[in-house]
Amino acid sequence: MANTIQNKVSAVNQNGEKKTMQMYIKAMEGEIKKALPSVITPERFTRMVLSAISTNPKLASCTPASFLGAMMSAAQLGLEPNTPLGQAYLIPYKNKGRDEVQFQLGYKGLIDLAYRSGEVELVQAHIVYENDTFECEYGLEPRLVHKPADSDRGEPMRVYAMFKTKSGGYGFEVMSMDDVRRHAEKYSQAYKSGFSPWKTNFEEMAKKTVLKRVLKYAPLKSDFVRAVVQDESIKNEISDDMYEVQSETVFEAEYTEADEETGEVIE
Repeated sequence: MANTIQNKVSAVNQNGEKKTMQMYIKAMEGEIKKALPSVITPERFTRMVLSAISTNPKLASCTPASFLGAMMSAAQLGLEPNTPLGQAYLIPYKNKGRDEVQFQLGYKGLIDLAYRSGEVELVQAHIVYENDTFECEYGLEPRLVHKPADSDRGEPMRVYAMFKTKSGGYGFEVMSMDDVRRHAEKYSQAYKSGFSPWKTNFEEMAKKTVLKRVLKYAPLKSDFVRAVVQDESIKNEISDDMYEVQSETVFEAEYTEADEETGEVIE
């Protein structure tokens, strides 16, 4: 199925009508149906994708192959793209001189994938505000206490994430908001884009950043790791397993190239 996108795009292009992204999505209906888990119907997923284009018309001017690749990444993972749930995003970027679509995980999608692994009992991420009570200790007897203020919580100061396994193990990670911004500036390909959720929902992206850190220490199955690797990827082909399709992300100007597996900047 590696050439399905190219075949569908070619078939649409042979039609004499003006090509629209909606036509390409229509041509992919069969592949969408096969990829989706039972919890999302093909009709509902298609409506979400079309709504994403209506909300952000820039997506419609991107290359059809990259849009369909990002769409199928979301479909195979069973994540809703560009909805208030914040599970996943389809984001337009300038890549190799072309407008292409990047697939990006949201923090709620990351939590959902962690639960699906079946290894963890609890996964959470929270913002700590200046008037909250917060205590954190690492070492041989780690301790984490967070008591939100009843009112007037003040400005966001920190973000933390934690997990607890079904066997009783646990872990947590804490970052200051300044640390999150520095990390995003250095490692996130999406940080400087005007369409990025970093601009529209900074706190959710902060939660995602610290979640990715702490879940490195959780006993999660390889399916979770394979899903996370697809974060911030641009793909112009599809496969029965989108993990197998190589990302073609090479950002220009203000963007730096990043390692596909770790998300870290390549020197």
